[in-house]
Amino acid sequence: MVPDPYISWHAGISRWKKFKSINKYSIGVEVSNMGHDYDYKDFNKKQIKSIVRLSNFLIRKYKIKSKFILGHSDISPNRKVDPGEKFPWKYLAKKKIGIWHDLDHKKIKEERMKNIRELDKKNFISYLYKIGYPRNIKISKTRYAKILTEAFQRRFRQELINGIIDKECLLISQNLIKKFN
Repeated sequence: MVPDPYISWHAGISRWKKFKSINKYSIGVEVSNMGHDYDYKDFNKKQIKSIVRLSNFLIRKYKIKSKFILGHSDISPNRKVDPGEKFPWKYLAKKKIGIWHDLDHKKIKEERMKNIRELDKKNFISYLYKIGYPRNIKISKTRYAKILTEAFQRRFRQELINGIIDKECLLISQNLIKKFN
């Protein structure tokens, strides 16, 4: 609804990598869904088809790299949970819209809920920062680590969003670092 040369406030307070206030650097696309507070539903096929078509147009027009196709919960994890775990990130990545890991789902699922050392948990959080997730100094490190982990899981491990850093999360984050850098 906002013409290209203007900046809208669609992202609000946000960060990704070195960029602050993502509004200046982005195009916001709203996909209608009642959301987590109101019986969060699957995105329908018509919506997904429209997302693919519009995204391909914008990617070509503005030469957008896949690693910069992001959701609100990526750029503002302490305030946003959308588009959420029902958003088809993996499907879109197959269409060259966004990024997904290339690990075998069955193999990494075996690593789910396996405990890891404290050092690996710290490494996981540092990997998220390398990927691009924002740091936050206003919230305790423990609370923010849970928020960041949930945001990561909503995008890259959508079947279980529990905020717990396990071996599966660690492996996915290690795989993604190469793609986001």
